[in-house]
Amino acid sequence: MDFNNKVVIITGASSGIGAATAIAFAKQSAKVVLVGRNEEALNLNASKCEEAKGIKPLIIKAELTNDEDVKRVISTTIENCGRIDVLVNNAGVGISGSIRDGIEPLDLAISTNVRPAYLLASLATPYLVQSKGNIINVSSIAAFKPIKDVEFLPYCMSKAAFDQFTRCLALELGKDGVRVNSVNPGATKTNFMAACGYNKDQMEEIFKIREQSVPLLKMVKSEEVADLILYLASDRASSITGSTFVIDNGEMLL
Repeated sequence: MDFNNKVVIITGASSGIGAATAIAFAKQSAKVVLVGRNEEALNLNASKCEEAKGIKPLIIKAELTNDEDVKRVISTTIENCGRIDVLVNNAGVGISGSIRDGIEPLDLAISTNVRPAYLLASLATPYLVQSKGNIINVSSIAAFKPIKDVEFLPYCMSKAAFDQFTRCLALELGKDGVRVNSVNPGATKTNFMAACGYNKDQMEEIFKIREQSVPLLKMVKSEEVADLILYLASDRASSITGSTFVIDNGEMLL
């Protein structure tokens, strides 16, 4: 796979799946646009990307719940790169909560995990039509089944909506040659649980339980998810659109 002269926007690119995805694209000669809130972490990952093929990434510090920041992601990319070939909607947060917690957790889940990706895709669409590019949405197996260990109702709902967004958008943009697919990881060793408020010991315990409970007896690595994203964004997947790809060590079988 070769992404030479291709411009790839990756949100949530400062850590975890987003960081691994940025490095994977950089190794294939892409011009990566790293979007996130933590500028220090973005700079660190940009250095790793540049080491791959000597192509300097574009860094955009942004809060994606702010519409003006979302607009700036697209305008800055076009000003500096002139095109958009791939949009990886990876940014999102884990939001715990139950029906007893009121509407606020759901509002937060939708405004963080769905709305920014919708707006980004809307603004990027004219450029993706020009390049015959594609969108990869990073969702979760929580879109298909509840998370048993903790109360994650708002998060699960937001990811189910995200998958439907993938399918509807693929149908709408297919005639323009733009593909849209979703990658749905299971339990992955990232800072996801920390963002939900769990401490290190609690995270390690959850990781241990997950590793012992899935068929392959391990957790997904960010690099494995990145490899799947890279494939779906490449010409090798030119006939794949509107699909959701589970990568979960068999967790969906349980």
